Amino acid sequence: MAINFNSNSAWNLKPINVSEIREEVNGLLVNGEQPICAFKTIRDQLIFTNKRIIAVDVQGLTGSRKSFSSMPYAKIQFFTVQTPSVAELVPDSELLLVFSNGFTAKFEFKGSVDIGAIGRMISEFVLM
Repeated sequence: MAINFNSNSAWNLKPINVSEIREEVNGLLVNGEQPICAFKTIRDQLIFTNKRIIAVDVQGLTGSRKSFSSMPYAKIQFFTVQTPSVAELVPDSELLLVFSNGFTAKFEFKGSVDIGAIGRMISEFVLM
């Protein structure tokens, strides 16, 4: 499923090292902007920086076409996090973001993702 801020959800995001972020993302970063954490589906990526969230939607059979969506933390109206259940075989966490422009984005993270840390990070940037 594509990751962008025009869709309702992206599922099965798995953590990756920030060194694995697509090279093209570096061209979007402004002075002083640093990636903090990153996640991926099979081909798409979701990057949290110290200024915004960037979604990379890889399109087409060859993957040569990419769509980059960016939403600054200042546009987040509110968010919710859902922690995994103790009894889940494959733990998953969810993040729901509601932006002031009306977009809603819902992300499901698979595996050992500290959703509380993501919530704290977003809180720091939203409440600044």
